[in-house]
Amino acid sequence: MNSEPPPEPSTTVTETTLTLEPNDARHLAILCGQLDAHLRQIEGRLGVQISARGNQFRIAGPAAHTTTARQLLTHLYDEVCQGVGLSPESLHLQLQQAGLEHLGESKDGAPVEAIQVIRTKRASIKPRGRNQQAYVRTIKHNDLNFGIGPAGTGKTYLAVACAVESLLEERVRRILLVRPAVEAGEKLGFLPGDLAQKIDPYLRPLYDALYEMLGFDTVNKYIERNIIEVAPLAFMRGRTLNNAFIILDEAQNTTREQMKMFLTRIGFGSTAVITGDATQIDLPRGAQSGLTHVSNILDDVDGIAFTYFGNKDVVRHPLVQRVVEAYDRAEDKATPLDSSSSRDKG
Repeated sequence: MNSEPPPEPSTTVTETTLTLEPNDARHLAILCGQLDAHLRQIEGRLGVQISARGNQFRIAGPAAHTTTARQLLTHLYDEVCQGVGLSPESLHLQLQQAGLEHLGESKDGAPVEAIQVIRTKRASIKPRGRNQQAYVRTIKHNDLNFGIGPAGTGKTYLAVACAVESLLEERVRRILLVRPAVEAGEKLGFLPGDLAQKIDPYLRPLYDALYEMLGFDTVNKYIERNIIEVAPLAFMRGRTLNNAFIILDEAQNTTREQMKMFLTRIGFGSTAVITGDATQIDLPRGAQSGLTHVSNILDDVDGIAFTYFGNKDVVRHPLVQRVVEAYDRAEDKATPLDSSSSRDKG
């Protein structure tokens, strides 16, 4: 059940106490969860031990972890007292962010940079966790950015949010959302409809993010005016994209040639974000992913930023994180031949 291992036996354990006010039995019950389920969830993620008696809490574990747990419990209780509900899902998201603002310092004692908040028409989006914060920060400071990691880590969603913010603030004139239309177990030729209808399901996650941030009517108006363009990667050939925010999603399904073609489309005043999961490649056997190739040759090029997400960054249902970890363990146990075959198949 735990998403992180408990502290090593050699870790120095400290204890701290916490008194939550006001002493309200109903609010404390919501904070702790049924059978203290919320406390157990915090313990498993932060590697601490928590015991509660009324509004008195005792927290044991590594010093940095106990401080983080103390701050998190205080924050959660304040929200509960204000009428904000608490569930395992919302707590999971809170835990993704836990420790970001710990005494204004990071784990190594260096100052933590300001929290990056993305403002769109319908919502303000606050990245969760250090990697998401770093990802948004690099997008705002670099013209070419890569977000690589497992499903559910917010790579595409945050990139779309940054694109919407840039458009609303008039830093760019248009948004282009691009995906390779790679067949994943189904043949496009057998799907009903014309080409646009065939590729639409591949682009649906991008539409959904736009609708959430701008609203259905605004998105459709921008699409009609070509301010927002959603297109398959093949449609990018031969174009030069100036003053645009360009997102290439599912980039693990590009070939080396397609990736080079896309990167050379970027024009003046443009920002590009390339996202993908190198463990879910749907290319034909023997074809090298353009994403894995480019990460090896551009990693040290000035002006290009790479953000690598891990299992701990998953912000979907907690079960998704455990699924990703289980697959990683299976990959580690596979023979070299099996691993090669698995990578070819994605």
